[in-house]
Amino acid sequence: MDKLIKKYYTLGCCGIDCGLCPRYYTEGESRCPGCLGENFAEKHPPCSFATCCVKNNNLEACGQCINFPCKKYNGEKILKDSFVTHKKMMENQKTIKKYGIEKYMEKQNIRVNILEKILSEYNDGKSKNYFCIAAALLDIKCLNISIKKAERKIKKGNIMENDLKNKAIILKNILTEYANKNNIEIKLEK
Repeated sequence: MDKLIKKYYTLGCCGIDCGLCPRYYTEGESRCPGCLGENFAEKHPPCSFATCCVKNNNLEACGQCINFPCKKYNGEKILKDSFVTHKKMMENQKTIKKYGIEKYMEKQNIRVNILEKILSEYNDGKSKNYFCIAAALLDIKCLNISIKKAERKIKKGNIMENDLKNKAIILKNILTEYANKNNIEIKLEK
């Protein structure tokens, strides 16, 4: 098959939030490059969503297609997957359908940037999955407010910049509190 190329590899053709997935931020062989990113074909089996979307229709995401939702969204195994970045597939596609891919990606890039800031400044080596899930499920305003609250708490508590363990605990507690108030379950996959 010809090499398929996408502009937005942090968004799966199927609507998966690749740029918010823990595997996207994994170091080494098990790192996922995102949808049709570098070495995608070597790491993933052929994807019928990508073939249809990119190869056959020259689109970035199924939500851009005039036939969305098509039969691919009826009973596909991936739609029944409990992995958090898969849970918003349909919501993501509907947003793309309604507002367009550029508007969607503006918001997606904000989330990805927030997550990358969190991972670089708060990840203690054990919290990456939690932070990825929070970035995928919580609204952007909450994520930014939570970071600001954590920064104030860290400064007030004289916590050292390199004390990632305590910084992670502080931010996770703030994010969990916000999630609980809004009936959002941030649960790590087993």
